[in-house]
Amino acid sequence: MTHEDLIRLTGNGNGGPCGEEDCPNVYRTASGSIVVQGELSRVFTPPLGEGLVEIPEEVLREAVRALGW
Repeated sequence: MTHEDLIRLTGNGNGGPCGEEDCPNVYRTASGSIVVQGELSRVFTPPLGEGLVEIPEEVLREAVRALGW
């Protein structure tokens, strides 16, 4: 999967924290999974192969609206 394969749900000029920039964002994959991009968090160490990111609540709200949930 590449960046181009993702459906961008947030940051499409809708007044999000980065506007049209590429941070932070929520994406949907072709299989329906969610990919989250944000600032790396070090609040705890996740299992090997996983990572933690921190994103503003408004970005999640924008993603929910985009999905029609």
